Amino acid sequence: MSAAGGRASTEPLPGWEHLLGDAGIAALRDVCAALDSGATSERVGRELRSAGHAPEAVAALLTQARLRERARAKFGDLAREMLFTAAGLEQATRIAVANGHAARFRDAGCTRVADLGCGIGTESIALLTHGIAPAPVELDPFTARIAAHNLRLVAGARKAPAPEVSIGDAAAFDLAQVDGAFLDPARRTAGHSDTRRIASPDDYSPSLHLAYAVGERLPTGLKLGPGLDRELIPDTAEAQWVSVDGQVVETALWFGALARPGVARAALVHRGGEQHEMTAAADAPDVDVRSIGAYVYEPDGAVIRARLIGALGERIQAGMLSPGIAYLTGDTYAETPFAQAFRVVDALPAREKDLRRALAARGIGRLEIKKRGVDVDPAALRKRLRLSGSQGATLILTRDAAGKHITLLAERC
Repeated sequence: MSAAGGRASTEPLPGWEHLLGDAGIAALRDVCAALDSGATSERVGRELRSAGHAPEAVAALLTQARLRERARAKFGDLAREMLFTAAGLEQATRIAVANGHAARFRDAGCTRVADLGCGIGTESIALLTHGIAPAPVELDPFTARIAAHNLRLVAGARKAPAPEVSIGDAAAFDLAQVDGAFLDPARRTAGHSDTRRIASPDDYSPSLHLAYAVGERLPTGLKLGPGLDRELIPDTAEAQWVSVDGQVVETALWFGALARPGVARAALVHRGGEQHEMTAAADAPDVDVRSIGAYVYEPDGAVIRARLIGALGERIQAGMLSPGIAYLTGDTYAETPFAQAFRVVDALPAREKDLRRALAARGIGRLEIKKRGVDVDPAALRKRLRLSGSQGATLILTRDAAGKHITLLAERC
């Protein structure tokens, strides 16, 4: 979130003002096309300088082209025409996740939603594409201009009026103008490139107290970090942990009509372009601990964060491998989007010298190392094992039902 009460706005980096004009946009399009065709940054830079572009404008164009390339992972082909700041891209929600946010507002009947601290405009873009009028607010004037460009791009493609990006503090926005609100209160430091998060919950901006107060008035969504202290989650909110291709990217809190009846905990998994979700009325108790079966399952991070491991265990007929450790084990293979499955090949010795010999005897030269409940550095261990051979495998380092260290040789299902 970029709208922070009392935070001073920042000035654009040298040359970035050029990007917001028609000439800059045209030059950027040419730069991206040249790089896509295989030209090096050095060659493109020389050609830009020869054409009369100032050095700072050349630097801005090349930086923006690199940001667009990185942004494709989050925005797909839309990134080819958008503008970014480094911090804005890092903080931006993936468009597939933002579309899920917007769908909640649409399904709740919201028609105009405040995007409080819109950054480069991702959430407002998703709202637009779902037929909802966004009211984007951004404290930093330059970032607001970036957002305005991106929103004009999407609105134009939809033949819809481009929303105006208001420059101001999210805390001062008049909520009477809207019937829903979205906030991203997890703060980063000011600026376009430094995105360190503030560790103290008291330093969220806008404060969580203000954000929760908005949730008492309107259908409200909050985007928070995946490591949110669960003690900060109000009883009135639905908490949803979201992962994309195995990486947990956010904790979303939903209030009012956006919160689903009977759902307090949810794990939403985006994998391979598809979405899968587990929901529950509360944290699920762990299933019983059992002996090692033929398969070991590593639950998706969203399932772990939502504390739905027990619910997953019941679904796939698996038990806990060890108390309090997020591995499940079962006798039969159950395909599930909510966990990675491994077939247990063998139990290997835990002592490194013996483990090295066992791996060498099997010709294992490529080794994925998974670990939970043990203090080991996988990269350092892999180096010490001095692997050689043509075979690949997975090594699972963890504890068994009795708390004893175990080393399992496995293969991905």
